[in-house]
Amino acid sequence: MSIVHGSCIEIGGSAVLLWGASATGKSDLALRLIDTGAVLVSDDRVALRPVGDGIEASPPSSIAGLIEVRGVGIVTTPFVARSRLALVADLVVAPLPRLPEPSTCRIEGVDLPVIVLMPFEASAPAKLRIALATLARGGSLAGSLGDRC
Repeated sequence: MSIVHGSCIEIGGSAVLLWGASATGKSDLALRLIDTGAVLVSDDRVALRPVGDGIEASPPSSIAGLIEVRGVGIVTTPFVARSRLALVADLVVAPLPRLPEPSTCRIEGVDLPVIVLMPFEASAPAKLRIALATLARGGSLAGSLGDRC
């Protein structure tokens, strides 16, 4: 098991790990997704462990059900105790190429698809939902994680 710096939400039974440098909008994007029906798995730190042929995400017990709402504070929200990770969202603040190459990230020995997003774009939540729907249909994603994984 490993603990990573990031946030994790569940959409339709599939978890998305949001990670990036400090202050790149992980909690903000998680909050916007939660506001439109996603459920928190964990904010700030996420426990990841291999289960079968996948990765299970869960909150460390000390922060379960808590999310930072910048300008408001740490608040309690409903959460799921564990969820199977389907996607890694690499959050960046620099402009992105329009059509990057498909990319994966290896976590605990499991390759996961990656999408690169600018989290403060208004379309970021929709892009995540589209990415999950594409994966559910067996499609692939474009993205680049560089040296973060």
